[in-house]
Order: sequence, then structure tokens, then C-alpha cells
Amino acid sequence: MTDPQAGVEDVPPGYKRTDVGAIPEDWSVSLLDSVAVRGSGHTPDKKHPEYWDGSIPWISLADSPELDNGYIYETTSTITPAGIQNSSAVIHPPETVVLTRDAGVGKSAIMGQAMAVSQHFMAWRCGPDINNHFLYYWLQSKKGEFERIAIGNTIKTIGLPYFKNLKIPLPHIHEQCAIAAALSDVDGLIGALDALIEKKRAIKQATMQQLLTGKKRLPGFEKNPDYKNTEVGMIPEDWRVVKVGAIANILRGASPRPIDSPVWFDEHSSTGWLRISDVTSADKYLMETTQCLSSAGIANSRLVKPDNLVMSICATVGRPIIIKKEVCIHDGFVVFEGLNANKEYLYYILLSIEMDWSKHGQTGSQMNLNTGLIISTLIPLPAPEEQTAIAAVLSDMDAEIAALERRREKTKQIKQGMMQQLLTGRIRLPSVGRVSA
Repeated sequence: MTDPQAGVEDVPPGYKRTDVGAIPEDWSVSLLDSVAVRGSGHTPDKKHPEYWDGSIPWISLADSPELDNGYIYETTSTITPAGIQNSSAVIHPPETVVLTRDAGVGKSAIMGQAMAVSQHFMAWRCGPDINNHFLYYWLQSKKGEFERIAIGNTIKTIGLPYFKNLKIPLPHIHEQCAIAAALSDVDGLIGALDALIEKKRAIKQATMQQLLTGKKRLPGFEKNPDYKNTEVGMIPEDWRVVKVGAIANILRGASPRPIDSPVWFDEHSSTGWLRISDVTSADKYLMETTQCLSSAGIANSRLVKPDNLVMSICATVGRPIIIKKEVCIHDGFVVFEGLNANKEYLYYILLSIEMDWSKHGQTGSQMNLNTGLIISTLIPLPAPEEQTAIAAVLSDMDAEIAALERRREKTKQIKQGMMQQLLTGRIRLPSVGRVSA
């Protein structure tokens, strides 16, 4: 006779098997609809301007960047009472939990004030048996599942029947509050790190503006206090103005054609194929690429050895980066070879003028720069020793920011682990339940 429980994972003592997995015996499983009032929203007719720019915040997909950060207090768009009265939109009270069910599926937040939502959102007003912060974190923990079940070609969406049948594991309300408080503390740490990183970036930006123009001199380099007016503005008397082409041989990359042919690529190759996405996802140094070239691809592109400075000149124009592995660059990049200046100093100079390139780039299907423009660009240049000193100060600031970013990422990973353990009851908080592995 076959054991009906064969192949089913054992449930540890003090736990029970349920539709949502193994949970503590003193927890329950409820339809979300039975403990919270579910609602949605609508978009008032945009042909009627009297429906828009009113006093009622209206959450739409444009507000997605503000979600997953706890409370949402302001929205990109607002609607009027007439917009409410002449559409299916409704005003949800403060503390309502919202979730995107279209496009960027699975992002959630808590309303910081009364708001309406578009049809792309679900909204839950929590009853006495469920804490809204607990629900917010539980929805965050389900984001991966939401993304998997969303269907659609152009816009992925989750249909209403799914939410009608959505079940949630529920501890006692006091334990819900304790779990939410623990996770909120971690969110507070992440928020503090976000604020500190932004502050450090602002300080670095101001420091770049001071050091790279000579308005502030580092100790040991203030011997000549005089300044002179030049094509790049006021700079120290002992600095020079040079064309970028005078301190480097600027070479454009090359692309094998047709670019999508598999013959050019080899995942076992050690020579990377530099793409704009590789550069925009990296910081100062590029350590890896998502693709590698075959020997045929290398022969039809431009090879760049490690520790060279390159810059994007197409689409995302003017983004510099220092290569730390052998790569090939296509015609959307230039490399600065034979550099007669401190490489890191030039990196920071290029970074400081990145936003200016778009004023001079040629537009077509996408922005691009020609090498002639780069060659003729004028930059301020101190003596080699001062270049090195300036680059060292800015590099130290970059290293501090990178360390904070790593700490933030580790804290986010800790939060994910805590959600997986606390929201399923695998680990109980000592003050509210038995600690279980």
C-alpha cells in the first residue's frame, strides 16, 4: 500500500502543513479577502482636464520608483473630485496597502494619506486581524512569485481571480506587529545608508568641482596663489590648458558585422566584448563583461589591454571607465592610448564633463560623439604630481562610497533572509514565540 505522505517534506514539531506550506501550529491561514477589504482603481478620462491636477493624490505606474520604500506620501499625478465621480476610481484611506499588478509587477507601499490608484494596482484596507505593515512585508516577500505568474506579451499582468484566492499565513496580531517592527528596523538602516551614500556623493561632486578646476589646492601645491583666465575659466597660474588629443591617442572601436552573428562570440574566451550596459552597470573600474569574443570577433574589432581608459560615445555618451580586463570595443567607444597624463585624473576630468557632451553630440537615431570633438576638447592640467594627488583624494572618496554600497547591499540581503524566515514562522521572535530552526 502506498503511503500518501511519501515524498512530502517532514514538518518539524510545533508546525503544521497548510496550503501555504509549513507554519507554526498557533498560526492560521486565511484568504486575504477575509481579513482585508480589497479594492482597485481607474484612470479618469484624460480628455477632460477638469478631472486632473486636483487635490487627490493618484498612484500610477509613474510612481513605481517610489514604491517598495514603505510609505508613499506624494504622487506624480493628482485628480479632482470630478475625476472620482466620473470614473471607477475611489479614494482609499491612509494606511491602505497597494501593490502593482501590471508592468513592474509586485511593488508595494503603504499610503501615507488618502489616495486613489489606477487600474494597475490592487489596494487592501486591513481589518483588525491583519497588520498593514505585516501585509506590506508579506507582499514584498511574494514579489518573485508575482513576477512568475504575471502573463502578457507587451505588459505582464496578474488577473483579479488570483487575488480573490490569495491566501496568507497569519500569526497573532501582536506577533505580526513584532515581525513588521523588526523588518522596519532593517528598512530604517537601509534608508540611513541610502541617505549617507547620497550625502557622500554630493560631497564628492563638490570636491571634484573644486579640485579639478584648481579653486581648491591640496596641501603642498599652493605655492603659487595666482590665477589666470583661460578658455576653460579661471585656473591656477601654474596649470596648463591642453587639448585631450595632445595627451592621448584617441582611437575608435570597431564592430564585426553582422553584429549578432554567433561566429564572433565565445563564452570560453577571456577577451570581453564591451557593451554600453556593461559600462552603465559598473562604477569606476570594469572587471567583467556579459559577453566574450571569439578569435574571429577579436580580429574584427579593436583590442584594448587592461588598465586602459575608454569612454562611450554612442547612446549613453561621455561615460568613462577604466578597463581591468582585456576587452574589445565596438564603434560606440573610444580608447585613450599612450596617455601622457595621470589616467585616473583624466577619468575624473571626463566624468566631470560627462553631462556637457550631449550639448555637442550629433543626433540621429541616438546621440553620438565624433572623435574630432573629443580630440579638440580643452581641459585644465596641473603638474603630474598634483594630478596624482587629486586622483588619490577622489579615489579614496569613491572607495568609501563603494564600501557603503556594499554594506547597503548586504543589509538588503539580510532583510530578504529575515522576511523568508519571519513571515513563514520558520524563526520566531523570542518575545512572541518559540524560537525554531
